[in-house]
Amino acid sequence: MTHDLDDIWNRLQAALRQAVPDSTYEIWITPLQPVGFDGEVLALEAPAGIRSLVAQRFGRLLDTTAAALLGPEVTVEVQSSTPARGKQPAGRGRGTDAGADRDRRRAERTDGTRAVVPHQSQPDPLNPKLTFEQFVIGDANRFAHAAALSVAELPGQAYNPLFLYGPPGVGKTHLLHAIGNYVRRYGSGLTVRCTTVERFTNEFLGALHGGHIDRFKATYRRNDVLLIDDVQFLEQKAKTEEEFFHTFNALYDTGSQLVLTSDRLPRDLDALHDRLRERFEAGLVADITTPDPATRMGVLRKRAHHDGLTLPDEGALEVIAQRITTNVRALEGALIRVVAFASLEREPITADLATRVLDTLYPQARKTVRIDMEQIQDLVCDAFSITREELLGSDRSARVSWPRQLAMYLAREHTDATLPAIGRSFGGKNHTTVMYACRKTAERLATDPDALATVDDLTRRLRADRQD
Repeated sequence: MTHDLDDIWNRLQAALRQAVPDSTYEIWITPLQPVGFDGEVLALEAPAGIRSLVAQRFGRLLDTTAAALLGPEVTVEVQSSTPARGKQPAGRGRGTDAGADRDRRRAERTDGTRAVVPHQSQPDPLNPKLTFEQFVIGDANRFAHAAALSVAELPGQAYNPLFLYGPPGVGKTHLLHAIGNYVRRYGSGLTVRCTTVERFTNEFLGALHGGHIDRFKATYRRNDVLLIDDVQFLEQKAKTEEEFFHTFNALYDTGSQLVLTSDRLPRDLDALHDRLRERFEAGLVADITTPDPATRMGVLRKRAHHDGLTLPDEGALEVIAQRITTNVRALEGALIRVVAFASLEREPITADLATRVLDTLYPQARKTVRIDMEQIQDLVCDAFSITREELLGSDRSARVSWPRQLAMYLAREHTDATLPAIGRSFGGKNHTTVMYACRKTAERLATDPDALATVDDLTRRLRADRQD
């Protein structure tokens, strides 16, 4: 072994150590030994038991790293350990399979379809902030999260393809990017490409018009993990759908992992060809629904912590979580609006401030039927045969606490009063007590038909009194 070969291998090892986790390096890279370099091919020797795994899992990483250090024409061959007398200089006397592999890898790089550093050839669409650690798990997304994590840990083996669907803004794109970021970090050199159908379509049309369709195909079909967002937009794009179908097949047949997101189930993508819908359904289909109250609060807490917000209490977050129920994106947008308003007005981020801001941001959520607080209190007292003093007092017995919670709930639903204002109207209670009452009432209404009937009756009477 020459000094030059020693130096080359030391440089390559240093770069590889930076590219993979320490445990991966020790298991798979440390056993490798350089046996020759002819200026074009660097030959590495691996124990026979791991040679095929090293070539399969790290072949592209070895090629890319060697090309970056030694020149774009350089490739790496991994061969089994053989007796010393059987060793031959790299690139000489190899079997036809080794030569074909070398030519294929060199063609991949020299035809422009694979850059020396793939992730720097164009802006990386993977958002590094969208990780599994930053994802808030709840009942609405628990299954999808578990499936995504399994795919990230075992690409091409766990569920392939993985199809995530749900309404906009519930976390599909977050999980898609989390998979990509996880594989980039722990995937032992596996290549990842993340894109949207819109970008795929634009690049495909550009390749058609520019005459480099083969380069486009190689760009998408030579990846270990392909992440595609918003596949519903393939509908009504016949040529793009045809190309995507063949791309899907090429990746699936070679064991590459595919993850797709959509706002609908595969069977509901009516404008897509049956053969593509069937492939989407061939793996695991996981849904994400609108976030429940606990998840909404978790999202807001994590965002507040991430942004370093100083909050006197969680009243503002509770107001946002109660008012914004559709999706995570709207939740974060509402929080940003509240924080911006607080900064401009130099006010603390309180429940009252959040209510005022959201009344402006979401005017459709304001109450259209104006009902007096006292009217609600009188009606509830009459319905449950309790006095106003009991309703506004501190008695926590079931006979009084349920009517009080119900009255606060009705006040929140049918007046423009803020949470603190409602609390003051109920004997000086704080806004967290009102929020708790509204939450407990909503939970009870979801499971207790008698309670729901009572609320419906009281609501009708309130509106009838108002019209009179």
